[in-house]
Amino acid sequence: MTDRSPRRPRLGLATPVQLAVLALVAGSVHAQSAEAPAPQADTPPAASTAADGKDSKALPQVVVTATKRATSLQKTPIAVTAISSSTLDDAHVQNLLDVFNLVPSMQGTGQGDHGIVSITLRGIGNDSAKTEYADPEVALFVDGVFAPRPEGAATMLFDLDGVEVLRGPQGTLWGRNSTVGTINMKTAKPVLKDSSGYVEGGVGSYNRLGVKGALNIPLSDTLAARVAFIHEQHDGYVSYQKPIQYTIAQQQAAYNAANTAGNLPPFQPINYNQFVLGGQKYNAQDQTAARLSFLFKPSQDFRWDLSLEQFADRGTPSMSLMQTPRAGEKFWSALIDTAPSLKRDSTSIRSRMEYDFSGMALAYVAGYTHFKGSGTYDQDFGVNTPTSFTTGGPYQANNTVWTSYRSQSHEVTLQSTQKQAVDWVLGLYYAAEDNGIRFDIPIMNGTQQGTVSWQGSFIQPKETVDSKAVFGQATWNATEALHLTGGLRYTNDDRKNIGGRGWTWAGNPAAPQIPLNPTIDPSDPANGYQAGNINDAHYKGSKTTWLARATYDISKNAMAYASVSTGYKSGGTGDNGRPYGPESLTNYEVGYKTSLLDGRMTFNASAYHMKFKDFQFSAPVMVNGNREFAYSNAEGAKVSGVELESSVLITNDDKLSVSASYTKTKLGALVAASNDYALPPCFDATLGGNCLNVSGNALPHAPKFALQLMYEHTFALPNGDQVAPRISFHYQTANWLSVFNFGDGDRQKAYSTADISVRYSSKKNWYVDAFVRNVSDEKIKTSAGSAGTYPNAIWTAQYAPPRTFGLNAGYNF
Repeated sequence: MTDRSPRRPRLGLATPVQLAVLALVAGSVHAQSAEAPAPQADTPPAASTAADGKDSKALPQVVVTATKRATSLQKTPIAVTAISSSTLDDAHVQNLLDVFNLVPSMQGTGQGDHGIVSITLRGIGNDSAKTEYADPEVALFVDGVFAPRPEGAATMLFDLDGVEVLRGPQGTLWGRNSTVGTINMKTAKPVLKDSSGYVEGGVGSYNRLGVKGALNIPLSDTLAARVAFIHEQHDGYVSYQKPIQYTIAQQQAAYNAANTAGNLPPFQPINYNQFVLGGQKYNAQDQTAARLSFLFKPSQDFRWDLSLEQFADRGTPSMSLMQTPRAGEKFWSALIDTAPSLKRDSTSIRSRMEYDFSGMALAYVAGYTHFKGSGTYDQDFGVNTPTSFTTGGPYQANNTVWTSYRSQSHEVTLQSTQKQAVDWVLGLYYAAEDNGIRFDIPIMNGTQQGTVSWQGSFIQPKETVDSKAVFGQATWNATEALHLTGGLRYTNDDRKNIGGRGWTWAGNPAAPQIPLNPTIDPSDPANGYQAGNINDAHYKGSKTTWLARATYDISKNAMAYASVSTGYKSGGTGDNGRPYGPESLTNYEVGYKTSLLDGRMTFNASAYHMKFKDFQFSAPVMVNGNREFAYSNAEGAKVSGVELESSVLITNDDKLSVSASYTKTKLGALVAASNDYALPPCFDATLGGNCLNVSGNALPHAPKFALQLMYEHTFALPNGDQVAPRISFHYQTANWLSVFNFGDGDRQKAYSTADISVRYSSKKNWYVDAFVRNVSDEKIKTSAGSAGTYPNAIWTAQYAPPRTFGLNAGYNF
């Protein structure tokens, strides 16, 4: 930086809006710097001089690819949060659950029985998007390659250049199911003629062990490779409870009281060895991933990035806990009669070729992923203890016997590269899925020794998706300041369920009454099952979505935009071949972005209103004695909100980041049911079963207000080393955990939590990092359910992790 005479930082105020921004003083944006080299800004911020006479720094310029081209974040007319690799490291991010507090209006939860992560953005999500059926509302991409199944959100985040979260419908450019937003994770790419890397190891609470690293390898002047790996493990958070052991006389009395009709099998004592008291606990992590990447660049005009990634998960699912623990038991404990297990493996290949010629760029992005897995889960949560071998209880397991999900996608784009009167992009897109699953639900009265209450096996050998699209977007640079954008996308979806069956217990007294397990073939009548659901079905649908946007550059460092856009989520068919319709929305949005204080401060704001039509709702239900995963379309939904993001360098050594969001949601007309909740009898006898009229309710995972603060100070030591303590604070108001809005058990109260860390960085390229997460050990519910019967149900919930701490040490070379 050039030397300048001492002076106060130039404010450069140009508008009343900027005056208002400075009056707020606060802020930040997580949109922190992308670590890859960024193109020059239109007006690079000049270095200013602090009061002590030293040159002051500016915030690094952030480059994003939200519009399918590299642009400065402050010049991109979209509500987007860009999280750099350094911010991911500082926040100790390992998976998407760790990202949620870094993004305004973003929430998420782990779903225990399938071990997946569900994402909510701007109040819209799909907690039931955990099967081969349901589609998520937020589209997930890795290097521009779509990950269609929610299992993709459960993989590890490692060796990334950054993460971009685009809020609002992104269907014009990003495609299928990006109804309310898109997350694009950008992996670190090889660098030509460079030998470098890093390695890090760590320990922590719950016997945590972790290691990660990367190595860049130059193979020739035009070819380079990069190897990256990570392994993380820790013990489970949930301890095992010892069962209440009733005497034989007590068990006999309970049995006799239930056997007045004399139709139960002969009495037998409870085998208490069926309860799990040792071994791997629930909520354990044991994950490994590796990636091999290549860069081939034979000329300045052509570049080919290719990667192969492998992921393995041998941890355990997250257990739902009793919100009010059983007397004498610890909060983080459960009575378990199904041992936890997860075995998940995925292989992904991603490729991007791009060629620049004559003011245009041609790109081809392709990807293939094969995910397979299995798992066991205690779905009764141990909330009721058995009183005899076939009373009390019950015993219920949700077991994924096998899954096999294969997906591929191909996208070709042609776009202008040099700024012209009209900047444009055209594209063709194709994606396909071939998915299969066997999912078993054995439910026994009392214990595994008891009589069958209900059990079934859902076997979907082949469910396919074919999605084709053509899209285009153009921006007319009407003047130096005014830019008008329009975009169109036509999507055609074709979905088939071939041979899917829901095999249910037929009540055959000659069949053995034992819990359903992988050795039992439910298609064999001798085993006591019948085809309760015939799922063969075929769905076809298409939709044209569009975008209209006006952008105005108020000054060199400030811009405003207004847009109207539409989003679309495909319809399909559920169990028994029942069809459901597509979901669509129209989003109205305005935004403002500015850089202040000679680049030392950024402030971004957006306000939006979303109107949904045929909003999709899905849940496990009972229909004519059969369990189904059912879909319905609500009349609609409305969501409005405001989002703020800001970053400021208070001094050269002090950085403050702030983000805040206000969200208001309202569901349209819908009568809903779910096996996950003990609901009252339906208000309309013709409907039967248990249900609630949820019309007008608030949507789940949508706190009205949320605030995130991050502050870091860097201490320079005399020997040239640095110490940087950091604190991250999160606050949010209360939010519902389902559309039922069903009392305190279905609600997370307002809470605040903090993470703290301190990093010692040596000028000799090594560092040590100590951290504590969830310092106050808050019990934060992320989803809920109730077991038993209304109104005396027992409430359970999934919880965010308890307080954890750790120490990492690493070396860069």
